Amino acid sequence: MSQPTPITGVILAGGLGRRMGGIDKGLQTLRGRPMAAWVVERLGPQVDELLINANQNAERYAAFGHRVVPDQIPDFAGPLAGLHAALSAATHPLVATAPCDSPFLPADLISRLFQALTAAEADLAVARTFDQPHPVFCLCKREVLPHLTEFLASGGRKIDRWYSTLKIVEVAFDDVADAFENINTQEELGRFESAG
Repeated sequence: MSQPTPITGVILAGGLGRRMGGIDKGLQTLRGRPMAAWVVERLGPQVDELLINANQNAERYAAFGHRVVPDQIPDFAGPLAGLHAALSAATHPLVATAPCDSPFLPADLISRLFQALTAAEADLAVARTFDQPHPVFCLCKREVLPHLTEFLASGGRKIDRWYSTLKIVEVAFDDVADAFENINTQEELGRFESAG
């Protein structure tokens, strides 16, 4: 780790995979390995602790060798519920997130987010490619947990609405925009499979 502040990373795999046909996206095979395995391989070396947020198939996710944390908010409440679970379980002051369906994430994702977060003295840094922010690729301070808990308790679920209440910095990754490709459907999975 090049960062002086230790970081907990979390792979967000807690969704229902509706667009994938209601199956667990992180466990779908891409080029012979579960998608989540690709994300573990990319994100793991960039952080000091790695968690997997999953609400089903916990034993299969645990086989990747990292602690599995389920949502504390019921009914598959989305990525903010995954971040909430990670912030609650993290042992380090900073928490980074990446989704289980983006197997090609940048190898310098965390270092770039960390530099921007520190320079801007922000609560949260989020990746952006051109004019498109990618809110599930973020680095935030663990101390935002009470604020997030309150937002979720009031019924809030929209990640961009919560971000708008914080001091955030967007970090340009235009040079590696393809690294943020995500795989939401069986058709997209097939396309990436054949591209390999």
